[in-house]
Amino acid sequence: MQSELDEIAAILKHARRLLFITGAGVSAESGVPTFRGATGVFPNGLTEEGIPFEEVLSNSTFRREPELAWKYFFRLESSIRGKEPNPAHRAMSILQDSGREVCVATQNIDGLHQSAGSRGVIELHGNLRWIICTKCDYRVYHQTFEGLPELPLCPRCRGILRPDALLYEEMLPENALEELDRVQNSELDVIFSVGTTSIFSYVTSPVVLAIQRGIPTVEINPEETFISDMVRYRIAAPAGVSLQNILASVTG
Repeated sequence: MQSELDEIAAILKHARRLLFITGAGVSAESGVPTFRGATGVFPNGLTEEGIPFEEVLSNSTFRREPELAWKYFFRLESSIRGKEPNPAHRAMSILQDSGREVCVATQNIDGLHQSAGSRGVIELHGNLRWIICTKCDYRVYHQTFEGLPELPLCPRCRGILRPDALLYEEMLPENALEELDRVQNSELDVIFSVGTTSIFSYVTSPVVLAIQRGIPTVEINPEETFISDMVRYRIAAPAGVSLQNILASVTG
C-alpha cells in the first residue's frame, strides 16, 4: 500500500485541481453514526414506532405527519451535535490552503467539511442545520436544535419549517448537481472517492468519466464498492489515516 500512497502523493505534488467525493465513512471517523448498524441512529433500520427510517424521513411523511418527521430530525441533529472534523476533513482543507483548487462534493449533511475550513463545498444532500420555511423564503442556521418547539413554525408566515436536507422521495438539489457537473467537466488533475458506498450514479459518474478521460482516480474505503475494481488506486483503509499519510508525503 505504501507504494500506492507514494504514487498518489507524487500526483498531488503537481496537481492543481482536485475533486473529493465524500460519504458517510468520512463523518463516521468523527463519531457521527450511520443510519444502520449497531451504532446507528436507527439500529435495526426502524424507528421506535416500527417504521423504516426511509419512510419516516420521507417527503410524504413530513407532509402527512410533520410532528413525527421532526421527532427524528431532532434525533439526527443530536447525533451530530458537538462532533468535530477529523484528520480526513482537515487534510482536504489543508490541500486547499496549499494553493490548489479543491472541490468537495459530499453526501453528508453535518457541515463538518466547512468546519474544517473547506470552501465551496457542494452539499449533494443539503445541510441538516439550515432550516427553511415550506411557504416562504425564510432560511436560518441553527447550531443546535435545542430549544426549538416540537413543530417549528416560521416567524414570518407561520408556515411549517424543515431542515434544508434531502428527504427520501426528493430529487437532489438542482444547483448542487449543476455545480458538480461543472466541476467534473473542468480540467481536473485527480478525483478521490472517500468513504462512500458509491451506489448512486451521481457519485460514481464523475469517477467513471475521469477513468474514461485518463484522469487519475483514487478510492479510499475499507469496504469494496462498485468502483473498487475500476479506479487506478484503491486504498482499503480509513480515510483519516490514509489522507494524512498522503498529505505528509506531499508536504514533507
